[in-house]
Amino acid sequence: MKPFQPAVVEILKQFNSKEILDAPCGAGWLKSSIDWKVEIDGIDLFDSTAYGYRKILQFDLDKGLPESLGVYDAIATCEGIEHLGNPLLFLEHCRKHLIDDGVLIVTTPNTWHPASKLKFFSRGFFPGFPSLGGKVVRGTHMHIMPWSFPSLWLYLKLAGFSSIKLASLNEPKPKHFIEKIFAIPQKLYCKKQKNRSANQEEKEYWEFAGSDQSIYGRRLVVYAKK
Repeated sequence: MKPFQPAVVEILKQFNSKEILDAPCGAGWLKSSIDWKVEIDGIDLFDSTAYGYRKILQFDLDKGLPESLGVYDAIATCEGIEHLGNPLLFLEHCRKHLIDDGVLIVTTPNTWHPASKLKFFSRGFFPGFPSLGGKVVRGTHMHIMPWSFPSLWLYLKLAGFSSIKLASLNEPKPKHFIEKIFAIPQKLYCKKQKNRSANQEEKEYWEFAGSDQSIYGRRLVVYAKK
């Protein structure tokens, strides 16, 4: 399994999720990783052969979610939001299709780690998010929107979510020792901002932003409640 996948399953278990939407569902890894009884629907831009799903819809997530959907205990959007040009619309639709106290889980590449910043400094593009000049084709797997914990927190807050948290993944943090040196100013800045926080929400924000997962991790697993 990829490092983000066990974290997603653990969050779903923590919230005792029984009705789940997987969007985008891809080949359907999520259903095969869950060991309790669930009903799970999937959405993907392409035809999917995901096994064990109650239903699978073909839909462009840049348009949000289909109005015909019901409500769910949880929505998991894994490795998808970086492909969307309208992420706020999508997140707002996710909130509409969650029960009260339902959970949204978002996984995406992290562009805040030092090696990513060095590449951006030298080329102007984050790793995995190349220039798409002359290569834009709708419906292809283009990475078009780079994310960090602060930017994802902001979009989730704008969409109306609360209790926004960052899960810690089983991956090297940092991947290279030299990253520790480059991260020192950022670590100190986040710590200073945390100490200056005016309320608990701000304090928790800076605590997650300054964590090893946020600063060194290659993947983000962020979850929030309706």
